[in-house]
Amino acid sequence: MPDIQRNPTRSVAIGSVTIGGGAPIAVQSMTATHTQDIDATVAQVNALADAGADVVRIAVDSQKDAAALAEIRSQTTANLSVDLQENYRLAELVAPHVDKVRYNPGHLYHHERDKPWQEKVEYLAGVAADNDCAMRVGVNCGSVDPAKKERYDAADSISPMLESAWEHCELLDELGFTRYCVSLKDSDPQKVIEVNTRFAERRPDVPLHLGVTEAGMPPDGVIKTRIAFEQLIGRGLGDTLRVSLTVPNDRKPEEIAAGREILADIAAGRVRSVVDYGLSTLNIISCPSCSRVENEAFVDLAAKVKEMTQYAKDHAVTIAVMGCRVNGPGETDDADLGLWCGPKSVNLKKGEETLGQYGYEEILPRLKSELDLIIAAKS
Repeated sequence: MPDIQRNPTRSVAIGSVTIGGGAPIAVQSMTATHTQDIDATVAQVNALADAGADVVRIAVDSQKDAAALAEIRSQTTANLSVDLQENYRLAELVAPHVDKVRYNPGHLYHHERDKPWQEKVEYLAGVAADNDCAMRVGVNCGSVDPAKKERYDAADSISPMLESAWEHCELLDELGFTRYCVSLKDSDPQKVIEVNTRFAERRPDVPLHLGVTEAGMPPDGVIKTRIAFEQLIGRGLGDTLRVSLTVPNDRKPEEIAAGREILADIAAGRVRSVVDYGLSTLNIISCPSCSRVENEAFVDLAAKVKEMTQYAKDHAVTIAVMGCRVNGPGETDDADLGLWCGPKSVNLKKGEETLGQYGYEEILPRLKSELDLIIAAKS
């Protein structure tokens, strides 16, 4: 692949891969299997690595997940990243078995709420350093620390993300832990461009992990991601990336193929303007399938929502379809209509208002009724 001109950032080693410091842009993905299903998870890790994944991320949400991760590590040579959810204390159990630890600043307040977040970050940095791990500070639009959001107007989702990312970087630097990268993700490609550009203006030294969260199903999910990547990488920003797609488990390697194709096109100068992509006004966002999904029917539901709502493609409406309790409640708040899926039912929301819980077989007609009301109100 031809070289892509990039801004100089510090080098961060993740197992056998280095990001930043002029190293090639690394492509990542995440497993969608249940972590405790060791055979399935190992198979998917290896399938992603065979497809060209430089790093594979696995979610850990319990001590049983952590125990499974130790066995997974013994069965693969892939560079592994662990995705810590609310329980940051699991870090000491999983760090010995991975090459990178990812934490979300917006999730640190869930446990030990009386303890300052600074103490929690110091603990995480210490665990990472003791176990030769890199870290990612993963800031997401829908799960920012409430204390940050309260300081800004509700319409300003970018400033709380930036404040959180900058202060975590400053603390890690003060602690002497500089082996980290940062991600700032949103489902809107234009916001991804803005937030990463503004972050890099202040911290050009920090490697950036690029991604459009909840990009959705292909081809729209790839197009949304491409829009953000072309603009950011074209400006020299980005050291590693992930294309997050809502696809069945056996199609997860498509994320790697899409990422590498985008990089090849950018390197060759094959880029287009936003209007060339022809996205419809209706915006369907859906999170990538991952191990946190509690019912695999979520992926089918996302596809059915996209198909059912095509009659509204010329209307400026955003519908979010989320697959778990971790991201679902918060990351549907900004959508006109939101669905977040539990084990047996789907929670339907209108903005931040919860409208009720419905069975997977009941939700589509209910969603259509609410969509019709929104269209009528906007007409």
